[in-house]
Amino acid sequence: MIAIIGGGPGGLTLARVLHVHGIDAVVFERDASRRARTQGGMLDLHADTGQLALRTAGLESEFLAAARREGQDHRMLDHTGKLLFQQDTPDDAPMARPEIDRADLRDLLVDSLPAGAISWGRAFSHAEPRSAGGYVVHFTDGSLVEADLLVGADGANSRVRRLLTDAEPEYAGTIALQSSIHDADRTHPELAEMVGRGNFWVFGPDLRLSAQRHGDGSIGVSLSQQGPEDLVDERTDPARLVDGWDPRFGRLVQACDEPFVVRKIAVLPIGLTWPRRSGITLLGDAAHLMPPVGEGANAAMLDGAELALASAAHPTDLDAAVAAYEPVMLARSTEAAKLSARALEMISGPDAAQKVLRFFQPDPVD
Repeated sequence: MIAIIGGGPGGLTLARVLHVHGIDAVVFERDASRRARTQGGMLDLHADTGQLALRTAGLESEFLAAARREGQDHRMLDHTGKLLFQQDTPDDAPMARPEIDRADLRDLLVDSLPAGAISWGRAFSHAEPRSAGGYVVHFTDGSLVEADLLVGADGANSRVRRLLTDAEPEYAGTIALQSSIHDADRTHPELAEMVGRGNFWVFGPDLRLSAQRHGDGSIGVSLSQQGPEDLVDERTDPARLVDGWDPRFGRLVQACDEPFVVRKIAVLPIGLTWPRRSGITLLGDAAHLMPPVGEGANAAMLDGAELALASAAHPTDLDAAVAAYEPVMLARSTEAAKLSARALEMISGPDAAQKVLRFFQPDPVD
């Protein structure tokens, strides 16, 4: 049996592709149920990574039915309200990077698995190697299972990772305050119109305001700054950060109807590796945590699909499957992490707007 710790996009994709190939696996998820907590905002799934993983899982049509082509729209302004760049998605545009709610993606993957493939309310405690190979996996409720392969898909603060490496996430120098506006079209139609159908960025001298339309009608709002970890906290007044900006942006911040939460952007070292060990491996953020600029979930899902295919190719020798999977995954994720680090640098700092404009290379908007 393959024990997958963590029911995020990567772990669930692994379980689904294993199921397609008739390989026994169980996802152990600490959440009590799929509705135990909100799943966050949107994900843009790329054709050559996240969408490829879903095609491998036999779920492409379900994904395309749930995804939002218009979520690829992009508006960019400066803090005075000047429009710098706008990209609207035609109705017949390719689904290159459509957006999907995290909750919808999770539902799609969960619904694709047979009964018993997810064990809810099982938080990983520790594991110990078996003499015959694999691991005895212990959970915080006192239960245990025996696994031929233990897969750490348990995210940024992975406990499984500690069995392979001492590496821990480090603060990447960017901190954000995040909230949301529910039912925005009804409660704040003028702000909903300003944000549009997809991504909305506003660049100030030392602050980036971003907003994104979600499929459930809400709008996620984030204020991001570079600086020390204590630059802002839950006591910070978000509206004060946009004092002197176009008044519409202050209204956007003040319209948020959930408490702002602090998110410190953390990363694992680029190019992290570990000695190969029998009966265990990692995927997703547990293996290669990178800045949240669109690559992480895609990489995790492709990790899951590739590990499952390697397992299907070596069904009686899971160590051989891991030996085939890890070098490819680590090389690919290193390049994705480098790309993500460059993207974070591009959207940060006092000249961020100019850097982003040069990236998109549009004609300036007067």
